[in-house]
Amino acid sequence: MIDRIHRVMIRGKVYEKDQLRVGFVLLLPTMIALLLLFVIPAVQVITYSFTNFSLTSGQKAFNGLANYRYIFTDTKFVKALGNTFTFALLKLVFDTTIALALALMLDSRIPFKRLLRSVYFAPVVVPVVASSLIWIWFFDPGIGPFNQILMSFGLPKLQWLYHEDTALISIILFSIWKGMGYNMVLFLAGLQNIPDSYVEAAKVDGATSLQVLLRIKLPLLRPIISFVIMIGIINSFKVFAEINVMTPKGGPLYSTALMVVYIYEQAFSNGKMGRACAASLLLFIIILLLTTLQHKMGTKKTIELD
Repeated sequence: MIDRIHRVMIRGKVYEKDQLRVGFVLLLPTMIALLLLFVIPAVQVITYSFTNFSLTSGQKAFNGLANYRYIFTDTKFVKALGNTFTFALLKLVFDTTIALALALMLDSRIPFKRLLRSVYFAPVVVPVVASSLIWIWFFDPGIGPFNQILMSFGLPKLQWLYHEDTALISIILFSIWKGMGYNMVLFLAGLQNIPDSYVEAAKVDGATSLQVLLRIKLPLLRPIISFVIMIGIINSFKVFAEINVMTPKGGPLYSTALMVVYIYEQAFSNGKMGRACAASLLLFIIILLLTTLQHKMGTKKTIELD
């Protein structure tokens, strides 16, 4: 009788009531933080996206789908959306490839491995604003080192950040340099967790280094590759600081404006908070769809490998 009073069954498992009380008390601060920092703001974003909320006039009346109709007919939004997908695709491909190549190199027997790991990882810990200011000088058309290198090979100078054809590429180069060290560490950790017996057995059977890489290392790295791609998608769609520092207001002819830049412009430059909330909700849906698709594809490949 006492056991029935002091025990509770939840989803087929029996718990002591005292345990549930302690668990609830311990989770309460986290639940309050999630409520205040995530749930309530998310509900407000959804609600405001259907209003004409303006910071300048103070209006907050319901206007249905007017914000969404405006966004999809706004040439700036279309430009920012295209820039975002271009940025994300190029950054993911080159960032992941270079980081994996560096990890494979550092996993082999080469001199100064510890020093090289620190050198490649150093950009990750440098503040974005500080590193962006340094790279502005690198990209300077007159005295920047990049143009000096091009001229030493007999190539013409580039305008880099100051021309619509090269501005976005310049930002992508900076972002690859800034983030590849983090992915390199993840790949390196995965490579070092592969048992040496697998590689040795393959070499005994006559496998070449390329076959070991393609048949053993890469398949075992699939979970980490999937994680790197997922995090890369999320990070690529929320880039803002380097854009705002290196090419303010979206750069020449709005060529470097990404979705977050467009949202910031609508909210704080134009004061149209309702439109900014609508664009933010669309950005969330895009990230959710892409990460869900990538996760399902990664899970499917892992199951096939098993």
